[in-house]
Formats: sequence, C-alpha cells, structure tokens
Amino acid sequence: MATAQTTIGLIYDYDQTLSPNYMQDEVLFPRFGINPTQFWKKSRELVDAEGYDGELAYLKALLDYLALDRPTNAELSALGANLKFYPGLPALFAELSASLTDQHRMLGIKVEHYIVSSGLKALLDGSELAPHVKKIFGCEFGEDSDGRISFPKRVISHTTKTQFLFRINKGMLEPNEDVNDHMAPELRPIPFQNMIYVGDGPTDVPCFTLMKKYGGHGIAVYNPNEPSRASFKKCYQLSALADRVKHIAPADYRPGSHLRLLLEEMITEIADGIVRRHRLEFEEGTVSAPHF
Repeated sequence: MATAQTTIGLIYDYDQTLSPNYMQDEVLFPRFGINPTQFWKKSRELVDAEGYDGELAYLKALLDYLALDRPTNAELSALGANLKFYPGLPALFAELSASLTDQHRMLGIKVEHYIVSSGLKALLDGSELAPHVKKIFGCEFGEDSDGRISFPKRVISHTTKTQFLFRINKGMLEPNEDVNDHMAPELRPIPFQNMIYVGDGPTDVPCFTLMKKYGGHGIAVYNPNEPSRASFKKCYQLSALADRVKHIAPADYRPGSHLRLLLEEMITEIADGIVRRHRLEFEEGTVSAPHF
C-alpha cells in the first residue's frame, strides 16, 4: 500500500547558508584559544601534503589542537547555544507552515526541516535551531572511557551529503538503517519532488544536482553584506554558468524577503501538487454507480 507522501521536506546546509559564520570559528576556536588562520592552514596541509580528505583533515586537526582540553560532546553542545544566524532564524521554521492552506492541512500536508552539514553535529544540537528541525546530520566524535571526544565516528563530506537526502526520502533517519535497501517510490515518505534544498556554494553541488535530476527544488543563498561579493559570485556561477539551480537569493529569511517569498511559493506549489495528485487518484479510483 502506498504512503500518503504529504510531507514537504526542507533541507539546509549550515555554514554560510543558515549562518554567515563557520561554526568552529564562531564558538569553538574562541573557547579553546585556537587561532583560526593557523588551524585552517594546518588542515589544508593535511590535505595537500598527506592526502587527507578535507573533512577528515579538519577533524584530525581539531583533535590535535584539543589534545590538552579534550571536551565532551555535551560540552560542545553547550557551546552551540551561542551560534548566531542570518536574519529571520529560527522563527522561519515555525512560520513557514503558515504557507499551507486549510485545504492542505485537511489532507495532512505538513512541513519538516532538516539540516545536513559537514560541521559538528554536537554544536548544532545545542543551538537554537535544534528544537525546530526534525533531524540534524553532521560530523560526530565518539568518546573514550572518560567521556572525552576521541575519534570521528561519522564524517559527512560534500559528496556524501546526498546519502542523507536519500535517508530523508526513505524515512531512514537512523545510522543503523541501511539506506541502500530497496524501497518502491510510492512507499517513500518524502519524494524528491516534495523537497527543497537550500545551500550556498560548490560544496552543495551534489545535492543541487540530485534535486534537479529527481524533480526537487534548489535555492542557492549568498551573504549580501560580504564586501568581496565572493558568496554572490559562487551563487551566480551555480545558476548562470553551471545551471545547477534556478534560483539564487540573499540569505535573509525574514517575512517579505526574496528568499522567504521563494520558499513560501515553492511550498505552496508542492502542496497544491499533492492536492491535485490526491484528487486524481480519488477520481481514477471511483467507479460511478449504474444509472437507470
């Protein structure tokens, strides 16, 4: 039996998408006295000189820098409470449901939010965003016998982010669930055409490509206050040159902003499509009684 498929999934990158800052630079490095320039130089050297993957390089560098102050995941989560976001967050998450009409709600249509980040899940778990999202996926550390972070137990790179889109698509949100298990399209709780992915640059290209391939929606956002215009140029290239996304917008999530209007319109469009499909299924499944 097919599932209702009445959930609209909004999936967000974090760094430079929901926040103008990198989460490590903002709350982690100041707490432990780490120089950001030296840290990212060390991380880059691990990639260039020793062949590390980028995400593993920064996690190794982080463990090296924190060797004397090895925190617990709970301590990292506490730091997440100080993360700052673009205007309109976290209020957006509750307010977007207002885009749904009474007709939409009668069919059980709802909006869910997810974050898929190469940053640290522990920081996001402690942020003001956490209570508003269905699931946060990010890099994670295991802990040693003393409860201190000891080794990466989950690494999310820009290429493996797409795995988590499939997890959301299939409703397989826990690590012990095998996302490669076959599931018929009609059984998947959030089909790709019900998804909106919001990212900021080249590291989101695999996700944007997946959205485009399977009928989902993508928006690339940029920091309008960045003097160099580098983030705008990345988005412009994704849209005008690489044809990865149709829409780019300033990262302003407040009511009435360009980005907010795009999100509201996409949600309405998806919801109206769900209504049309349900109406068609009902009509095709109804046989008129004989008339005399």
